[in-house]
Amino acid sequence: MPTSAPSPAHEAERDDPTTTPPDLKAADPFTGESDQALAKRAKTDREAFGALYERHVAAIYRYVFYRVGNVEDAEDLTARVFARALKHIHNYNDRGVPFTAWLYRIAHNVVANFHRDNRRRPSVSLDEVEALREPASQVDHADADQRIDGERDRRRLLKAIRMLPPERQHLIVLKFVEQLQNAEIGQVMNRSEGAIKSLYHRTLLQLRQIMEELDRSPME
Repeated sequence: MPTSAPSPAHEAERDDPTTTPPDLKAADPFTGESDQALAKRAKTDREAFGALYERHVAAIYRYVFYRVGNVEDAEDLTARVFARALKHIHNYNDRGVPFTAWLYRIAHNVVANFHRDNRRRPSVSLDEVEALREPASQVDHADADQRIDGERDRRRLLKAIRMLPPERQHLIVLKFVEQLQNAEIGQVMNRSEGAIKSLYHRTLLQLRQIMEELDRSPME
């Protein structure tokens, strides 16, 4: 499996000298400071906000990319997320909720507005989804049939996920792409851990139902 999602750093042909790709970010000059401490400093210190950007831009980009499905939109929307975060950083207060939860909420709203304005659903190619997966420790290249079956299953699963309501897509991305725990997802979605467990259960049931319906129809 590929090693990472496509990112601005991998679009070298654009060669935009005004953009610093996430993969080329400098070392964190605020090592040792918590996100909450940096967020407090960032209200008056742009360098502190820059450190928060460097820490979290790759994760936010990955989240946005998975929801919108192409590099160009993901780059633009990631920039919007951090622009909005900078504009409203003075409203951020440490109330026991991680700074990342605040960022994911902004990202979710930015993506939701994007889809509403463009009246389109997320569309992610299989190759792009594969790029989001972590590398496998061992791959049996001799077992071609097994790999083909696995590819078909992933394609079918992706199609089913895109048929979920936006809120449930949001949950699935946080759970399986960002690999957050239920308590962390609850902080992002402003729900209790119990509510997330319940929503997750209902989402899996709906996903299974959708996949069963897809099994009864030919694969596109």
